[in-house]
Amino acid sequence: MSYLVSENMVAGYGGANILNSCSIEVDLGQIAVVVGPNGAGKSTAMKAIFGMLPLQRGNVKVLNESINDLPTFQRVKKGMAFVPQTDNIFSSLTVEENLEMGAFTNPRAMITIIEQVYSLFPALKEKRLQRAGELSGGQRQQVAVGRALMTEPKLLMLDEPTAGVSPIVMDELFERIIDVARTGIAILMVEQNAKQALSIADIGYVLVQGENRYTDSGKALLENTDVRKTFLGG
Repeated sequence: MSYLVSENMVAGYGGANILNSCSIEVDLGQIAVVVGPNGAGKSTAMKAIFGMLPLQRGNVKVLNESINDLPTFQRVKKGMAFVPQTDNIFSSLTVEENLEMGAFTNPRAMITIIEQVYSLFPALKEKRLQRAGELSGGQRQQVAVGRALMTEPKLLMLDEPTAGVSPIVMDELFERIIDVARTGIAILMVEQNAKQALSIADIGYVLVQGENRYTDSGKALLENTDVRKTFLGG
């Protein structure tokens, strides 16, 4: 039984369906990656799973319990954390203040988890008193991920975590994502850098027009001729 199971999700905006019977699963300690062309419904699927967009049909379960009726803040209490692609830090606050904001529902994290975050992202400890808005793009993403980890999530959802960063920073972020998964946290990630993301994925989902076109291990999808030609540039 997977930790998260989302089945046959149908959802959209203004009466137009973006998701058309989309299904995504991920277990604790796994990395699940969702890829596909622009407009495929990748971010919409994340929002539906996190409760930011109501389902018209389908089901989202955590540990086999339906959470369809739970608002987003209750899903956070269930162990879910979401890092959006943009506007994911408080620019005027210091690095440490950003991390502390992530612990407002989890006071224990102020002392214990913050040190784990600094161990995972040493650069943040060095810059803990610097305003987050002054950091590089990669470091701002580290702050956003670190703040999400302050809630001690069971499931960490990342929407385009490497958007706008250099290839070197992207590789470093992926290494840290692997480290997080090794602690037993489930990772669900939407990513445009499909080849690199699938290379670290335990399971990958290729969405097209809101539907599952391919579902397999990351390695198998990278070796799939049709996937390579159509979605990975050959």
